Formats: sequence, structure tokens, C-alpha cells
Amino acid sequence: MSLRTLMLICALALPAWAHAAAPKPLYRDPVMDGAADVSIVFDKGRREWVMFYTNRRATQKDPDPADVAWVHATPIGMATSKDGLAWRYGGLAKFPAQCTGQTLWAPELYQEGGVYHMWLTVVPGVFHRWGEPGATARIVHLTSKDLKAWACGDTPDLGSDRVIDASVAKVGDRYRLWYKDERRGSRIVAVESPDLVHWRPLGDGPVVDMAAEGPKVFRFKDRWWMVADAWKGLIVLRSDDAKTWTLQESRLLEQPGRQPTDTAKGQHPDVVVNGGRAFLYYFVHQSNEPQAKADPYYGQRTVIQVAEIKEDGGVLSVDREAPVEQGLVAPK
Repeated sequence: MSLRTLMLICALALPAWAHAAAPKPLYRDPVMDGAADVSIVFDKGRREWVMFYTNRRATQKDPDPADVAWVHATPIGMATSKDGLAWRYGGLAKFPAQCTGQTLWAPELYQEGGVYHMWLTVVPGVFHRWGEPGATARIVHLTSKDLKAWACGDTPDLGSDRVIDASVAKVGDRYRLWYKDERRGSRIVAVESPDLVHWRPLGDGPVVDMAAEGPKVFRFKDRWWMVADAWKGLIVLRSDDAKTWTLQESRLLEQPGRQPTDTAKGQHPDVVVNGGRAFLYYFVHQSNEPQAKADPYYGQRTVIQVAEIKEDGGVLSVDREAPVEQGLVAPK
């Protein structure tokens, strides 16, 4: 048997993901080109990964460039993947009208005991300026057995009428929910629950005394971590108890990447810890792409990218230029 034949046989024996590398962009919405704020969960029934995302109306061109109506009236898009690297569009998620609304943002997925939970930001209507008088936001809880049909749960009382961007994790025998409270200077605060229904404040103050949004809390390398969007890269906090946090000096994805479609700061992340590795899924505005020179609205478009998180001495880092060549492994 020749060496070439042996190499071919070995190559064919490898799993498909061994040859795949995450494309750039990893994913873009084929309808409105405004995928952002992703949350990824494994569908045990269909044996595939499902990405839920804010489906911004990025191709809309309002006469007033300062008008942010295109970030409102947003549905939640879906995409599916066998390995977390190759994604295909899955249409729009459908939710009960009685507990949601016209503008939906930032889905957060959590699975336990055969039930999928989603915490979804709901804005009642379409607004044209950030912080517009009368604008409110709430976080609603929904449940599903199949990630298709959703039932209304509760609307947690979070002590504010402008709360967005939930992140949920189980710490010991209790659940914790972190979110951005725009009435408190856009600080991230937390509540705790024994049952995912009844919540009480966790501590008296914010997680960190700085404005940020899109928190994501996860367990990795024997520590709790939080990454959040500070609009100048992603801040990183670490903790031993998921209650008291230490801010990392360096940020992730603060500097633009060099590869096409990844040439702006990274924003509003999700993190999937899988097989002892951690993958950071983030969105990137297309303002620095060549198309934006001819189209002033092109920067509204956003795409999803992925990079692997590395930990060294209690510090997280990400190399957005490094290819992600091994994807997510399906849980047993």
C-alpha cells in the first residue's frame, strides 16, 4: 500500500468536523442581514445545535440616519447546526402574543430536566431614539419541550421598567439571573431563585460599577466567568462563587479583526462550554467593510463570528484571527 493511499484512508476515517473550519462570517441572516445577540442550545430531540438571535431589520433605510426603528419590530431568528461551525437558516421563532410583543431582543436559553427555558427581552412598540421617553422593556420567561412551541411563563419582578439582556446559570442548588438595568445607569445586577419563578435580589449593588449590556455567565476551568459588552470590547469578570466578581484588566475583541466581515469590535456574546473548551459567539457590525463606503446604511448589518476562549493564570483571551477547526461535540 502506497503512502498516498494510506493517507487517503486515514483522512476518510476522520469525522467530518475534523476538516471543517468556521467560516467568516460564521453566520449571517439571509433575510434582513442583522443577526445579533445569539444564544445557543443543544436540541436533544433532533440532535443538533440551535441558535436563537435578535433579527434586526438591518436592510431598512430610514430617511433619518439617527432613527433606530430598524432595531425595533425585531423577531427572533433561528439557525441550526450539527457542529457549531456550519449553520443553516431555520426561520423565525413563534411565541404567544399575550406575553411577548412587537419588539423582541436578546433570547437567553437554558435547558434542564427535558424543559427548555427562554428569557426574552420584550419592548412594547417601536421607538426612534435610544432612551426615548415612554420606552420600557421587560424580561419574560417562556418554556418549551421542543424549541418550537413555547408557553408563557412568568414576568420576573426585577424592580425596574427598563430591564434587558438576561443571562441565567445554576449555582449550587439555586438559579441566578443577571441583566442590564437601564434605570440604574445601565449597570448589570443579579437576582436569585430556588425554582426559576420566585426571584430576589442578589446583593445590594451592581456586579461591577460600569455600564455594560449582554452579560453571559458560564463555568470554565474551575471558575465562574462573566463576559459583557461595554461597547469598547467585551469586559471579563471572574468569580469563585458567582456573586463577588473581579474585573479583568484586558478586554476581549476590543481591537478590530483583519479578516473580512470581522473588522469591528466584538459585541453581545454567548459562550458555549463544550468538551473542556469554550467558544465565544459574538456579533460584528459591518461599518468597516468595503460596501459601507458606497452605502452609509451598510454598517447597520451585523454578522455572527466565533472564536475559542483560552485561559491562562486566571485571565481569558481570544485570538479572533485563529481558525476554529474543531466544532461542538453533541452531548450524550
